[in-house]
Amino acid sequence: MSKILRRQLIQSGLLSIGLVTLAPGLSTAAPTRKKKKKKKKSERKPGKSATAILGATMWRGYAPPLNRSVVVFEEGEIVYVGTDRSMAGEARVIRAEGKILTAGFVDPLTQIGLTEVSLEASTRDDEHAVADPIRAAFRAADSYNPASSLVRIARREGLTSVGVVPTGGLVAGQSAWADLAGRTPTEAISHRSTAIHVRLHDGSAAPFGGSRGSAWLALRQLLDDTLSFRANRRAYRRRNLRELHASRLDHVAMLPVLDGELPLVIHVDRASDIMNALDLAKQYKLRIALASAAEAWKVRRAISKAKVPVIVYPFDEGPRSFAALGAREENAAMLHRAGVKVALSTGDSHDVRKLRQGAGNAIRAGLPRRAALAAVTDIPAQIFGVDSLYGTPKVGRRANLCLWTADPFELGSHAESLFIQGRKRSLKSRQTALYERYAK
Repeated sequence: MSKILRRQLIQSGLLSIGLVTLAPGLSTAAPTRKKKKKKKKSERKPGKSATAILGATMWRGYAPPLNRSVVVFEEGEIVYVGTDRSMAGEARVIRAEGKILTAGFVDPLTQIGLTEVSLEASTRDDEHAVADPIRAAFRAADSYNPASSLVRIARREGLTSVGVVPTGGLVAGQSAWADLAGRTPTEAISHRSTAIHVRLHDGSAAPFGGSRGSAWLALRQLLDDTLSFRANRRAYRRRNLRELHASRLDHVAMLPVLDGELPLVIHVDRASDIMNALDLAKQYKLRIALASAAEAWKVRRAISKAKVPVIVYPFDEGPRSFAALGAREENAAMLHRAGVKVALSTGDSHDVRKLRQGAGNAIRAGLPRRAALAAVTDIPAQIFGVDSLYGTPKVGRRANLCLWTADPFELGSHAESLFIQGRKRSLKSRQTALYERYAK
């Protein structure tokens, strides 16, 4: 402030000892520099280590296709999605005009990495085979083998990730989320515990005398015991708590389910069992998903009202068990029309490669094509709580992408290039090696 201005302010009474009142726009403080706005992550120009896919039609489950798309990824992460080709910067360019680009497909219910030969027990690690049907502490991730031959077979058909799900018992254990790449389980598995799985199919009630009611009773007892365990952990450690029927580790594993941090995936088919599952979720305030759910179409309005997602087997058609007498190929389409979030799965390991064919079947039976795409990309990630990293290509998500020659749900098309964690992966498998060796 100049001496002249200071003198004028004192004389006019605007400036006094200990109090400064200035007219608007006047300040005695030193001028502050305006901070430069940081560029958004999507505006960052990639370096030479980046890859850019230019010109493809990008299919999205939540929006119309993006024509002449530009997708740039670096260090395994997507850094730009749009149509501005200048955003490719110095990236290595893949020209993809006339091709279709999607997120890599996901089958959420498999035993890939847990089983190699179904009829050879020494190659199967999918089940904690003990007498106790409560096995919540069992983790599929602990047995995952990224070198399984099934990994490359699935990749050939556009799959980049799978849910690795345990089998057996009433409470089978904890599933994991794995990318179909990596030399070690640590490199492949992105989430070691994504859900607890409960199986209530025909035969699952055998340990309880064959009664479905007894199986549901055992499940409610587990939840009640876990509530007591959570509220009285000190008493439990002092052995001053009533007897609990499951082990300490099983109760510890169930705590995230009761806290709403993990979903309880209930594998069930019969409509009456589905209604029991909805009642259980309401009673204990659980976050659940239904799997298989052959007769879900019968109670689709109740499922929609409860806002429970369903993982459907699109090859279901006609009775395959007494619990699935009402199985029909329109199941996914009818659930979708009722407002239910629908994911698709083969429910298999050796036939995971047929996932896109199954999605094509669901489309033929009435499921909209965009919904079918979401059912094998976005919705599985949402159900298992990994959608911050997986799903339709977005900035910040993992660069798991597939470039197709044409419509991926038509058998005449094929995967041309596959990227997992931002790296292009081989589409060769044991089958292609045998073909190249003996059929040429």
